[in-house]
Amino acid sequence: MAKKKSNTPLPEAAEREPVITLQPITETIEKNYMPYVMTVIISRAIPEIDGFKPSHRKLLYAMYDMGLLNNAPYTKSATVVGKAMHLNPHGDGAIYETLVRLTRGNEALLHPFIDSKGSFGKVYSRDMAYAASRYTNVRLDPICNEIFRGIEKNAVDMVPNYDNTTTEPVLLPTSFPNVLVSPNIGIAVGMASNICSFNLAEICDGTSALLSDPKMDLNAFMDIVKAPDFSTGASHLYTRADLKEHYRTGRGSFRLRARYSYDKKENCIDILQIPYSTSLEAIMKRLSDLVKEGKLKEITDFRDEIDVNGFKLTIDLRRGTNPELLMKKLYKLTPLEDEFACNFNILIGNAPRQMGVMEILGEWIKFRIGCIRRELTFDLEKKKEKLHLLLGLGKILLDIDKAIAIVRGTENDNDVVPNLMKGFSIDKVQAEYIADIKLRNLNREYIINRIKEIEDLQKEIADLEATIASDTRIKKVIAKQLKEVKTKYGKPRVTQLVYDEDIEEYDEEEHIENFPVKLIFSREGYFKKITMASLRGNDEQKFKDGDSLRSEEDSENINELLFFSDKAQVYKAKVSDFEPAKASVLGDYVPAKLGFDSGERCIAMKSFRNLDEDRGTFVFLFENGKGVQIPASAYSTKSNRRKLTGAYSDASPCVGIFYLADGENKDILMLSSANKGIVFSSSLIPVKTTRSSAGVALMTLKAGMTVTAAETDFAGKLPENVRLKKTKLPSAGTSLPDDFSL
Repeated sequence: MAKKKSNTPLPEAAEREPVITLQPITETIEKNYMPYVMTVIISRAIPEIDGFKPSHRKLLYAMYDMGLLNNAPYTKSATVVGKAMHLNPHGDGAIYETLVRLTRGNEALLHPFIDSKGSFGKVYSRDMAYAASRYTNVRLDPICNEIFRGIEKNAVDMVPNYDNTTTEPVLLPTSFPNVLVSPNIGIAVGMASNICSFNLAEICDGTSALLSDPKMDLNAFMDIVKAPDFSTGASHLYTRADLKEHYRTGRGSFRLRARYSYDKKENCIDILQIPYSTSLEAIMKRLSDLVKEGKLKEITDFRDEIDVNGFKLTIDLRRGTNPELLMKKLYKLTPLEDEFACNFNILIGNAPRQMGVMEILGEWIKFRIGCIRRELTFDLEKKKEKLHLLLGLGKILLDIDKAIAIVRGTENDNDVVPNLMKGFSIDKVQAEYIADIKLRNLNREYIINRIKEIEDLQKEIADLEATIASDTRIKKVIAKQLKEVKTKYGKPRVTQLVYDEDIEEYDEEEHIENFPVKLIFSREGYFKKITMASLRGNDEQKFKDGDSLRSEEDSENINELLFFSDKAQVYKAKVSDFEPAKASVLGDYVPAKLGFDSGERCIAMKSFRNLDEDRGTFVFLFENGKGVQIPASAYSTKSNRRKLTGAYSDASPCVGIFYLADGENKDILMLSSANKGIVFSSSLIPVKTTRSSAGVALMTLKAGMTVTAAETDFAGKLPENVRLKKTKLPSAGTSLPDDFSL
């Protein structure tokens, strides 16, 4: 059957064109981008004062709502994930990953919130996969009693979930500062949070001290809360001055070092604890790379020996290896020593704030005071309700027979309560309570015993009202709870402190084998280190076709090297970084070995025993006829920087770089593109302390002319018919034969 054609005319082309609305970029960001930014910051990435992100809080509350607290039977993780999806719509995969990190089996937390059975991976391994949720079982750990303490007494606000089918807490009323006990990492938009964990007992003591003295000195606080504490243990290289700044600002980093034991019988090192910020795989990869590079000849093998007893990385040693010396080297070269960077960024009232440790605890105390006040208010209302009922009951004590007569004389059940209200001048609630008393309890003894409670209730109500009105009394309640938490769940420190005076650093130079060497550097940038033992007088140096020797010098294996490039940069290395070579090989291509920028060439090399103390200078000669001397010490750095920009002036290309020892002068030959040359003493070139100095004019050049070459060792290179005398500077130079070159 043919399709019927529509008679509706097509809209005009102009009507079909999209409508373009001009809008300032600021308005676009405000309306479209900022809502996304705030959602990520507030609802996803940054923890709040209870120490939880929304995903953590929703999961734990779902388990609490399932009744998985107080030694409840284990439940399949898949069931928990399904229940949590009523609060968290981000999918079962994301929810289960959140659950895994909170478990005892994963070992990510000092005090796990979820008791677990099954394989949950390990925080110290990025490749140790956790089992699927259908194979693992979980329930809440007993410490969650402190996380939910008071939640049934209206301690925190409850809000509807995402589809209004149930409610969930805005925050959890943690009875201890979990925000500093559980480590938390979050990356939001334009900001991040990285909170390290502290020892629970120390935090409880520190918070109690702050409750007593809100203006407590930071030094006194650090005597109580000594340093961060991690579930993976390791050693904290403790520098009090640095850590004090971290405590004050909430930002900084500190070093963690693996702990080990040496098995003399098996001649191996067992790594038992590693920094929280690294992983087994990262350490093993670095060890493997160093072995391949020949920098760990002391090691014959290494392997993962993790078992039910915990973490263990075993390193087999060559006979005669000093284990302590090797560990210092491994701390220097591998993630067995690593930095943990802190950024205490926390949401306070839906606004992110970076705070120091004491400031965070101050905010937690404010939060906890509010929770306790709400709990006590809940208890107060309950006691007032009970007192109200008992006061009504007290009125029938005067005439129990009258109460019985009223009930007996009432024909309709619905009239019992109104008649009691009228007969004893009580309200409906009191009358309902009296009417529901069993017949057997309508005796004088029962009523008198109930009425005796009135006096106790009135005292309790007065005490509650006084406590609710007093922050000081509420703080005493908080301090008491903190003491209980410390007694029940406090543990000794896992991360041990190593103080400044006990920190032994590895000095690489002390352990580099030293021997004399000859250094060969070619014009194309190839470098060779030849040991004197393998160097024979008749050995001819091999170079690439078209390449030739630029410089050679005697040196030692422990010396430093400077390599200058044609892009006004200098690269630093050690002679020991290069493997010994023979004269018959090309050697290492320096730009590739040291990671030069693309298209960058190496044009000069010099070695130093101690660059800091060297009093020599470098002479730089440029195409524009200028030259300058720069002290060699200008290239010394305190840090181990491998690349320095601005090594010399880039105003004109460099045609020659020469080193002069302290007090040394050399004759220098400069040639121009007009086949003119000059010879002058290096002492005429001024010394400048600024590396980027452009220098002074040495050779007078006409328009379009440039300096093409410069040389110091030119004896024997000049033809017999060429005689150049030392000139004053600047000089136009003497004409040379057209075919002359260096």
